[in-house]
Amino acid sequence: MLFPTVLLVISSAWLAAAAPARRSAPAAVTDTSILQYALTLEHLEHTFYVQGLEQYDAQAFCDAGYEPSVRGRFAQIRENERAHVEFLTSQLGADATAPCNYSFPYTDIPSFVAVSQTLEEVGAAAYMGAAISVESRDVLSAALAISHTEARQAGWVSSAVQKEQPWDGDYETPLYFSGVWSLASGFITSCPATNPDLPVQTFPALTLTPAMPVMGQNVSVSYNSTGAPISADGETWLAWYHNMNTTFTAIGADGVTTVPDDLRGTVFAGVVSNTTVTRDDATMLSGLAALSFPYNSSTVVDA
Repeated sequence: MLFPTVLLVISSAWLAAAAPARRSAPAAVTDTSILQYALTLEHLEHTFYVQGLEQYDAQAFCDAGYEPSVRGRFAQIRENERAHVEFLTSQLGADATAPCNYSFPYTDIPSFVAVSQTLEEVGAAAYMGAAISVESRDVLSAALAISHTEARQAGWVSSAVQKEQPWDGDYETPLYFSGVWSLASGFITSCPATNPDLPVQTFPALTLTPAMPVMGQNVSVSYNSTGAPISADGETWLAWYHNMNTTFTAIGADGVTTVPDDLRGTVFAGVVSNTTVTRDDATMLSGLAALSFPYNSSTVVDA
């Protein structure tokens, strides 16, 4: 099944058209702003499942060829996301962010399933990336507890529903504030003016051609320049974030780079201005694209 790859590509195109602009400079990174950032993501996920499951009942899932238990598990995920919203709201009190307005690019149950996987992958990556900035041990413990649930949910969608790999390798991939925002904000059409600013910057959407590349293939890279700084010699790279690694490939003057080898599962990519700092807003020139490099069980060879 190609649903994960297809939807990740759709999401990339969706970002360019739908992502709302931030109102001002990024908020300072504090435990409060991190919780507000997390709650913004949880509102999005919860609304996605509420709307999707209202649209597709159990019979619709069966008619689409899914096992009877699948919709029930998605209902459990919906309740997990509701619990996350309630917990973060209770922690923030009067500082809690309100839900936004959303638009999700699914048109049927298979595409709903694939968007779910994308959201769960990004959600888990967001908590892992934010963890390094958390000061309170209680907040860190809660963030890790939610991150583990998001990762389990992503693994279930990928393996039990999509019949693909349950994990992406030895480690999960953490993503940092603006990288996550570049992916999640594509589903947000507007937010209440009273919501606080988040610790994120907005970067132009990244487009890769072909949209579903394979390892070793040349790809064209484009993004709308916003005057962001570039390296002194004008060079740029495509950073490929996979597991806990970052692989850099130089982007030529013609805007072409080559997909590196040894990529597995979900991989995130973005244009950066140097190869010395990884996953940092200071070097980002574009938002992220999410790509899928499926692998089967025979890829892992016993020692």
